[in-house]
Amino acid sequence: MQNAGIAALNLNWRYLAHEVHPDKLRDAIAGARAMKLIGLNLTVPHKLLAMEMVDVLDESARKWGAVNTIRFEAQDATGAWQPLHHFQDSTPDEIRAQGFNTDADAIIRSLREDLDVNLPGAKVLLLGAGGAGRVAALKLAAENVSELFLVNRTNSKAEAIASEIRQQSPQVKVTVGYPKDSVDLLLNATSLGLKASDDLPLDEKSFSLKSASAVYDMIYRPAETPLLKAAQAAGCRTANGLGMLLYQGAKALEIWMGQPAPVQIMREALVKNIYGK
Repeated sequence: MQNAGIAALNLNWRYLAHEVHPDKLRDAIAGARAMKLIGLNLTVPHKLLAMEMVDVLDESARKWGAVNTIRFEAQDATGAWQPLHHFQDSTPDEIRAQGFNTDADAIIRSLREDLDVNLPGAKVLLLGAGGAGRVAALKLAAENVSELFLVNRTNSKAEAIASEIRQQSPQVKVTVGYPKDSVDLLLNATSLGLKASDDLPLDEKSFSLKSASAVYDMIYRPAETPLLKAAQAAGCRTANGLGMLLYQGAKALEIWMGQPAPVQIMREALVKNIYGK
């Protein structure tokens, strides 16, 4: 996706994937800075850790409490901080890392486009309270859902997010635990579903999928998780995380280069990679 977008913009860049242990994340960011890379994307479990490892946080990262995009910057002749692509001839040695979050807007855009969910006033069941789950919960509350039900393996994490939401979005009724009635949307932000053998991310004795109008799984590979298969069988509208992946990636590319990303070209590359067509 990213390399397709980069090629379409005729940039002399290359997007590479590297596996980094959480204990080595600070070293990896420092190494990328030393090599004067344009920027980084971070995925699970680095998004929360990186909050303390960048030099400055963009408003998006401060608001949603997670970093999934880093842009390396240097000062120009006027002292203003500029993305490294701004320096064509030579890049100054003093470089800072600015952290952004592109996940929050991406998930909302995907929910609207892929599931036609009208979020203001909706009742939502959110599974998972990790980095992605926390961002989704805070963003859904900011979109004025009427009720938000948080379920997580460790209750204390869900309670912490609920407390945050009660302070930031007091108009939203937030509950830790399963709803007793139907919901407009069930959203999976856990990693259960990455393997075909995984259990469903919810307790079916506590909540029936037939009580959800729409089900969104942030997982995009496999394209159809056990949750989505079960949701389709229950008659729910369903979508996977491909749209979220696309929009967060396109926004990251825009942050690095300072101009609109070729979203359709990136979408085609993503669909071909995931679905093989």
